[in-house]
Amino acid sequence: MGIAIILFLVFAGIEKAPLYGYRGSYPADGPVKTYAFPLPGTTWVACMNAVLNITFLWVPQILFPTFIAEMEKPQDFPKALAVLTAISAILFIVPPAIGFRYLGQYSTAPAFGSLGVVSYKKASFGFVIVPTLIIGVIYANVTAKFIYTWVLGKSRHTHSHTVIGWGVWGAIMVGIYLLAYIFSEVIPSMGDFLSLLSATFDSFFGFIYFAIAYWQLNRGSLFSGLGRSVNTMFNIFIFIVGLFVLGPGLYAAVEAIIADYSGSTTPAFTCANMAI
Repeated sequence: MGIAIILFLVFAGIEKAPLYGYRGSYPADGPVKTYAFPLPGTTWVACMNAVLNITFLWVPQILFPTFIAEMEKPQDFPKALAVLTAISAILFIVPPAIGFRYLGQYSTAPAFGSLGVVSYKKASFGFVIVPTLIIGVIYANVTAKFIYTWVLGKSRHTHSHTVIGWGVWGAIMVGIYLLAYIFSEVIPSMGDFLSLLSATFDSFFGFIYFAIAYWQLNRGSLFSGLGRSVNTMFNIFIFIVGLFVLGPGLYAAVEAIIADYSGSTTPAFTCANMAI
């Protein structure tokens, strides 16, 4: 993925102009412009989708319990989290900022799609395939573990090499990948797909879940002291943010998908050539 990002930044910087954006091909929407705030005429749905896409990148918390459980020294997790946060801050801020500098209003999701030269696109996308598969396997594995444990509970099949145990695991994995395939086909835009995932799942697992966990761990002493009171108010804020992402966020994601199908969107489950 790092190679893909570097290639994208280089290609975006050396090409004469981007290929297209959501509001038309270059130069239909004028020369490339960068801006700190939404342009006039930007809709609520577009703004909320941008927020949801950013939220999706920054909310991996649901993976943490599984990772902690598999660490040789779980007490080292805070150190690992600090390193992850530092690296994520660089990767999620610097490359997008540089890419936006050269693509401006022609930026798409993913940004590789805005590159003006087809060979640049293919070179960048080529190095994304393997990391994408790895990320998909990680998320599928974590999801499958939750479902697997819930289905088999404390039975001997959970930790033994039995036909039932492996059969349940295989069925869960097939179901997860089948569901992922259906969603990827039905929702035409990657950005809108991420928005839907963010509003549906990140609202709870990234915000609401941890606010409720804080309440469960500290109920009875939520305002016992200045520090605890500040933490309590902060978690109340997190809870409200989660509700906002779930409510208005889900509305915006669905509206964006409806807008996709009202335009010239390729029908779902089509055999048409979708190559770049």
